[in-house]
Amino acid sequence: MAHPPHSQLSASEAIDRIWQLMDDIGICMFITWDGERQRARPLAAMADRDEHAVYFLTDVSGLKDDQVERFPVVTMAFANTGSNKYVSVTGHATVSEDRAKIEELWSPMAKAWWDSADDPAIHLITVKPDDAELWDSPNRFVASVAMLTAAVRKAGAGWLPPQDENDGK
Repeated sequence: MAHPPHSQLSASEAIDRIWQLMDDIGICMFITWDGERQRARPLAAMADRDEHAVYFLTDVSGLKDDQVERFPVVTMAFANTGSNKYVSVTGHATVSEDRAKIEELWSPMAKAWWDSADDPAIHLITVKPDDAELWDSPNRFVASVAMLTAAVRKAGAGWLPPQDENDGK
């Protein structure tokens, strides 16, 4: 089977576009693993490229906090079906009660679930992206990039393509 055509985006351009689309789309399917099954649920994502992080305000009563603590590798799937724009990002997640960051991220939308940013039921999930795939037009695969490698090497050493774990075997 032939692979779909790649775009002419450089790794840096693809990463820029991934961060832009995560920010523009805003809601993703947040996918965790519980040791037996995957679980996906829609969450409001707050992407911060400068911090190389995607943040989520979550409620302590959900199962995702325990799943993230046991199995920190998660996937975030962003989709804008109206304009055929899709981003899938895999990364490492942590759960915290960082009250300062929760306060910083607090928005009127969060008020639908909690009374205030001081609510002790609010937890913060932080995802540090490792790699991503981007589709940015109908029927066209655009890019697959190692975001962590590119972020670390952004200062100038260059970019290495993501490695298939079966390469060389």
